[in-house]
Amino acid sequence: MGCFASKNADTKASRAARWRSTGIVALRDSKLKTFPDEILELDTSVRTLDLTHNRIVDIPVEISKLINVQRLILAENLIERLPVNLGKLQSLKLMNLDGNRITSLPDELGQLVRLERISISGNLLTSLPATIGSLRNLVLLNVSNNKLQSLPESVGSCFSLEELQANDNLIEDLPSLVCNLSHLKSLCLDNNNVKQIPLNLLKDCIALQNISLHGNPISMDQFQQMEGFQEFEARRKKKFDKQIDSNVMIGSKGLDEGVDL
Repeated sequence: MGCFASKNADTKASRAARWRSTGIVALRDSKLKTFPDEILELDTSVRTLDLTHNRIVDIPVEISKLINVQRLILAENLIERLPVNLGKLQSLKLMNLDGNRITSLPDELGQLVRLERISISGNLLTSLPATIGSLRNLVLLNVSNNKLQSLPESVGSCFSLEELQANDNLIEDLPSLVCNLSHLKSLCLDNNNVKQIPLNLLKDCIALQNISLHGNPISMDQFQQMEGFQEFEARRKKKFDKQIDSNVMIGSKGLDEGVDL
């Protein structure tokens, strides 16, 4: 028994040493029910933390010790809420919380100013905090498969945003300030209740190449009559032609790719 305990301790010690050396903690599919204390003891050593597909419910406030973590992947757990001191993870660039039970995000999310990619699809969100507008380096925002009825106006301050995915929600309209997103390339709003989009969207979002509004009460006629439609169409076609030139496999949508109504 003593020999087994000693071997187990050695295994834990060697694992911790490996984590410290590489900065990568990967415990996918490990049947975890709680957040491991041994990770918190690593403090500043952790750069990537992946706890995908476990049964973790709570994220301890002590997670704020991991001040150098850049990639936080907590997908497919049972997490219901995030600690308010999450905002202390100032090095964070990527956060994946897909497939949990999160009902709201703390205002402190806006303190994660280096965040470039956040995916929180498949949760129970009914709203997003207005502080999300402070994420000026955000390139990807994925909030699909939630219960959102709207997006905050402040999303228009995420000036680096290139991809916004909000499929399968309850969204009825888009905030007018989304027109400020001059780097936005892809906007996906399938299966919502969007009746119209901001009139200047196609004119002001000068990088937009793909917009998907399948399953919404908006017609192609409405879309085609918007100012800037011809320019959008030219960008969409250029992207499509480039895909053909690169021998990218074309889906069944053919030339409708990039404008799905």
